[in-house]
Amino acid sequence: MSGILGKKIGMTSLFDENGEAIPCTVIEAGPCFVTQVKTRDRDGYNAVQLGFDEKRERLVTKSLKEHFAKAGVKAVHLLREFTEFDADTLKQGDQVNVSIFAQGDVVDVTGKSKGRGFQGVVKRHHFSGVGSTTHGASDRVRAPGSIGGSSYPSRVFKGMRMGGRMGFTHVTVKNLRVVKVIPESNIIIVRGSVPGAINGYLEIIKR
Repeated sequence: MSGILGKKIGMTSLFDENGEAIPCTVIEAGPCFVTQVKTRDRDGYNAVQLGFDEKRERLVTKSLKEHFAKAGVKAVHLLREFTEFDADTLKQGDQVNVSIFAQGDVVDVTGKSKGRGFQGVVKRHHFSGVGSTTHGASDRVRAPGSIGGSSYPSRVFKGMRMGGRMGFTHVTVKNLRVVKVIPESNIIIVRGSVPGAINGYLEIIKR
C-alpha cells in the first residue's frame, strides 16, 4: 500500500541525536479495512477502498450496511480510495496497518484545515485596512475599500479578494519525514505540523 487513513492526536516534541527538540505530530494511523478492490475491467479503473474508524451500525444507511457486510468488515466513519497498491496481495476484508511505514520515510499528509467561519479581508487576505483612525474614520479601518469601477468594467472581477468563509478546505502538506513508528499502538510520528484540528481525519501517502 502507498497510503493509509488516520486521525490527528496532537503535537509533541522529540530529541534527535544532537539533543535538538524536533516539533512532531502524533497520528493514529489505522488499522484500516479493505472494503472494496476496484478493477479496470469491472469499474473502469484500478483502486482499493479503505475504511477507518469504526462506528455504530445503527448509524449506517442500508446500502452501506450491505457494502460492509459484503467485505466482511465492521461499519466505519471514513472511506477513501487509493490508486497505488499491490493488487495481487490485497483483497476485501484485509487489514492495512501502520507497519507499511518505516522511520525515515517521506510522506504527504492531507486533511481539512481548521474552520474560521466568515472573516473579513484583514484576517482572510492580510489587508492593511483603509485610511487612518483619526478624523472620524473609525468604521473604515478594516474595510475592503473599492472593489470595482463604475463605467468600466461595470462589474466586479471574478476572484476579487473579499470577505468570506475562511478555512475548512482540503490542505496537503508535502515531504514530512517519519520520525517514529509504534506498530503496537497504531501510532506514526511525523516531523512538523499537519492540517486540521485534533481528531481530524487524515490521509497519509508514502512518496
